[in-house]
Amino acid sequence: MLDWKTAEAPDAALIEEMAREAIAALPPEFAGPAAQVVLRVEDFAAEDVLDELEIDDPLDLTGLYDGVPMTEKSASEPQHFPDTVWLFRRAILDEWAARGDVSLGALVGHVVVHEFAHHFGWSDDDIAAIDRWWE
Repeated sequence: MLDWKTAEAPDAALIEEMAREAIAALPPEFAGPAAQVVLRVEDFAAEDVLDELEIDDPLDLTGLYDGVPMTEKSASEPQHFPDTVWLFRRAILDEWAARGDVSLGALVGHVVVHEFAHHFGWSDDDIAAIDRWWE
């Protein structure tokens, strides 16, 4: 049994490990394109990112895809920065604690799949049509 008196919150390295496990579990047709995306774990999104997204509370953003979706890429317009999936550790931990009904690994996996779906060209509405996570 976990001793909560001495337990420490999962660090960025553990969140990244969980995320990499979720990426490794993607179907083969998505694994290659996913391998080209940079994965970053930070405690919170940068203030300018929150401002751009009009998010007041940094705990409201668990992940973010930053890049050009595969469906919109063009060889004639090369990208000057790598596609990146950002995971925000503190927001993920906050949601995990608030939910209380899902493992941390499952939540990290959900956020990873959601953000990679944007890389593959899916909109939030497309994702919501098949993933009713919030229910």
